[in-house]
Amino acid sequence: MDEFPWETVRRELAAAQRVAVVSHVGPDGDAVGSVLGLGWSLRAAGKQVSLALADGVPGNLRHLPGAEDIRRRVGPVDFVIAVDAGDRARLGEALPAEVPVDVNIDHHKTNTRYARYNWVDPTAVSTTSLLYTFITRLGLPLPREAAAALLTGLVTDTIGFRTSNMTPQALRLAAELMEQGADLPTLYFKALVERPYEALRFWGAGLSRLRREGPLVWTWLTLADRAATGYNENNDADLVNYLTAVQGCAVGVIFLERPDGTVKVSWRARPGWDVSQVAVQFGGGGHPPASGATIPGSLTEVMERVLEATRALLRSRPRLPQTER
Repeated sequence: MDEFPWETVRRELAAAQRVAVVSHVGPDGDAVGSVLGLGWSLRAAGKQVSLALADGVPGNLRHLPGAEDIRRRVGPVDFVIAVDAGDRARLGEALPAEVPVDVNIDHHKTNTRYARYNWVDPTAVSTTSLLYTFITRLGLPLPREAAAALLTGLVTDTIGFRTSNMTPQALRLAAELMEQGADLPTLYFKALVERPYEALRFWGAGLSRLRREGPLVWTWLTLADRAATGYNENNDADLVNYLTAVQGCAVGVIFLERPDGTVKVSWRARPGWDVSQVAVQFGGGGHPPASGATIPGSLTEVMERVLEATRALLRSRPRLPQTER
């Protein structure tokens, strides 16, 4: 953290009038919470703020204050901050190709350090936890709405404080954000528990074809499943987070057929397994216990290639050291 040019960023951010905050395609709670949390803070500091997510805000996060202000593409800007995005391509169409990224704040192990100034800490439990430090260290305001967004990112990326990288500091941060006005019970329920009826039917389609091969568990969701269940979000409704609940499972994989001829693949792993090394083979990335990639090709073809690469991981047993779990 001390290598990050804090004073330079402070000066440049202070001089900028129009600031954009962007994150990755297929946004999760950490991406949306990061965009909104920093956005509210910058607005409270008097900046004109443009918030953008190429794929918009998922339904389970639209309750967050300011979610309606997020656009698919940034407007004219003087300064760009990318949050929770491992590489420039992950920003999609949210940021025009000719516009440079000034600051990149992220906690993904596979981050490519694509901005002028990069603060990447893979030990952080969420990008929103880094943003809390960013906001406080730069002396920016932290309104109640920002606290709610940051806490949502913390809660969702730790799957309700139960990932193996949880720390006492993360729990203290949750308490601090609650003291700033964030309503933990409501935010937890909205982001992690409550689901549309159609989402549960979509889960049913995936669960009905669940497969297991030793420590590997997988399933898939098709465009036909989406049409039949009426689920209109471009994601797996978080079903992937439940695959490793299967007793004896080390790695879970879900395949989501997309209308553009690609397949969204998501991996989840029990402590000690690094699925990010499989994701990078397919142009993706992420964390040791949670990674993803979007792969061109038919569902059948992509499943065959990805499952074989995942089997190779399990055969090689490159377990992480206990200290990295």
